[in-house]
Amino acid sequence: MKKTRFAIIGCGKIAQRHAVHSQNFGELVAVCDVVGDKATVLADQYHVPFFTSIVDLLLAGIEIDVVVICTPNGLHANQVILALKSGYHVLVEKPMALTSNDCKAMIAAAENSGKQLFTIVQNRFNPPVMAVKKSLDDKMFGKLYSIQLTCLWNRNHTYYSDSWRGTKNMDGGTLFTQFSHFIDLLYWFFGEVKSVYAISKNAAHAGVIAFEDCGVVAMEFVNGIIGSINFSVNSFEKNREGSLTILGEKGIVKIGGEYLNTIEYQHFENHQLEYLTNPNEANDYGTYKGSMRNHDKVYRNIVDTLQYGKPFYAMPLEGLKTVEIIERIYQSVYHNTM
Repeated sequence: MKKTRFAIIGCGKIAQRHAVHSQNFGELVAVCDVVGDKATVLADQYHVPFFTSIVDLLLAGIEIDVVVICTPNGLHANQVILALKSGYHVLVEKPMALTSNDCKAMIAAAENSGKQLFTIVQNRFNPPVMAVKKSLDDKMFGKLYSIQLTCLWNRNHTYYSDSWRGTKNMDGGTLFTQFSHFIDLLYWFFGEVKSVYAISKNAAHAGVIAFEDCGVVAMEFVNGIIGSINFSVNSFEKNREGSLTILGEKGIVKIGGEYLNTIEYQHFENHQLEYLTNPNEANDYGTYKGSMRNHDKVYRNIVDTLQYGKPFYAMPLEGLKTVEIIERIYQSVYHNTM
């Protein structure tokens, strides 16, 4: 069977990880970045052609199966739709887009083109996360009462010195760029959100970013669960915590660590979580760390989907729902500051 052929759009830091797995699970055939030097470096490393225009790449006649979008958040929608309409499957980095309307347009473009739209929420593959998801599906908690999500990371001023980070139109906000993986898990675990009340503040990045660097959210899900989110990128010098605590009628668990990568405690009436330690570490970008290195599992799943018809682990609709929840949080912040 022929290898799955990937082309990467956007040659920043995360593109390096995509390039590795493109080669491990298929073949990297082209790269593109509007900054020619970035494109050249990645192209030379993998001995593939480079482009400085996505249009030029898509019209170059190169045999491509999947276009991988690793560009700033605000560019995702237009680039995804362009690639789909050009006849390619697409894998897009988080967040799927910055508005729910853009997500809907992306989903419609995939349906109209007959091509697959793949989204990345790799923290679903963290072993503790998978173990808790199974316990939820198996009703081991009994009735669910409440949840608490805590995200305490560090993003210093240097991080935002990049031309697009911290901007409203390309970055979108802390919940989009830093914590959308966590919001995804809330929807994946607990379903639709009924109501949201949120406040936020730019406490330590005034004049550096165009949005909040910390916030608090109270929420109720359609199924009656109540929950809270406490998030910040002002943790002193380094990331400290990315945790989710679930309280139920017959059990309690806290997925903790910096990246939802450990079980800090658990206690059930008739159950015990079993999971393997994640051999992968967090993505290391030099001055900061990101989410877990599970992109290998994403790529394996893509190849299995395209070549063997296996279901993909995350649907575009779920990416849309994540964006809808973040939109509602920001709408509540805006309303509460009026």
